[in-house]
Amino acid sequence: MIKKGTYQFNKEPNFNFQLNRLVMWGNGEPDEIMEVSESITDSRSWVQALTSLAKKAESEGRTEAQIGYLRMSEFFMYDEDLQKLATYTAAKELFYSCYADDIRENGIEITKVPYLQGYLPVMFCKAVGTCKGRILLHGGNDSYIEEFYDALLYFQAHGFDVYLFEGPGQGGVLREQNMKFDPAWEKPVGAILDYFKLEDVTIIGASLGGYLAPRAAAFDKRITKVIGWSIFPDFFDILLADDPKWLKNFMDRAFRKGFAGIFNGLYKKMMKKSELVKWNLMHGMYAYDAPDPVGYVKKIREFTLKGIGDRITQDMLIIGGRDDHMIMPKLFHEEYDLLPNVRSLAFQLYTNQDDAGSHCNMGNMRLVLDTMIGWIEQINNKA
Repeated sequence: MIKKGTYQFNKEPNFNFQLNRLVMWGNGEPDEIMEVSESITDSRSWVQALTSLAKKAESEGRTEAQIGYLRMSEFFMYDEDLQKLATYTAAKELFYSCYADDIRENGIEITKVPYLQGYLPVMFCKAVGTCKGRILLHGGNDSYIEEFYDALLYFQAHGFDVYLFEGPGQGGVLREQNMKFDPAWEKPVGAILDYFKLEDVTIIGASLGGYLAPRAAAFDKRITKVIGWSIFPDFFDILLADDPKWLKNFMDRAFRKGFAGIFNGLYKKMMKKSELVKWNLMHGMYAYDAPDPVGYVKKIREFTLKGIGDRITQDMLIIGGRDDHMIMPKLFHEEYDLLPNVRSLAFQLYTNQDDAGSHCNMGNMRLVLDTMIGWIEQINNKA
């Protein structure tokens, strides 16, 4: 069931966003989340609050909510936490147990596509009715494949074959196989396209996927349509988008000249003052295989459309949120300039008047999925 709405749970923007994510994509209950939301002030209190909600849901037999609370309690556990993998595994196993009948009844198959020394998990299904096309769907910097289950069903019901997957740096591929993020997203995408023998595919990437999906399209022309479910021209620029130009120029020169090491102390001070900065850096070092904050920032400099954007020749849609707390909408102009050769380019910016102004339009997924479907159908009709 796809929900609609936005809630003011917590004064800290990232905690507030993640709690809304828990309602919209994780079957959390707004009233009981509101009861504990003010107690959340840091990562430790987040884990305590979400763990208590998971236990409450379990005692009341509300398995779908329990899954969401468990999964999101793990979200703010850092990689040195001995409970992190166990919590992730418990949530994952509970999901597939709870939804086993639903998965079978909707004809969804789950497989492991061989990749490097491991595999990529894929959920796939055939369209209901006449097939309008093939969709390859994935998340971004901190997503789980199970979060997009409702989106998979929605696309299936509206006439699309759907292939939903996790790649390196995401979900179980990171936690269970220790595969870290690779900016060359065309590699895992190519493995899936090869495995299923797919052509003429629409790729949709959420959040960081707004870079990953276009990156794959730049190098693999079996992808004919690209949807960036977030503005994402350059990871480094996104981090510094709210900073004055002189600071961005200074940071850029410092990294290029090899003086970046002086920033480790600064980053550590920032981590003590901001939970958003702390989570970004702690998760980043874990998911991008970086030894320290500076190492992480060096890694994300590879996640850019600069130098490859001109290779994207497909039809492209970019969807943003006016009040995105992570990505400033003005960065669309930068992305636009990096895409001189796209066949067509459409941009949709939603606001909170539609409950869709936040990151990944969290409060109104149905509206966004309908936008994607309408755009695909429009492009198909032009062909």
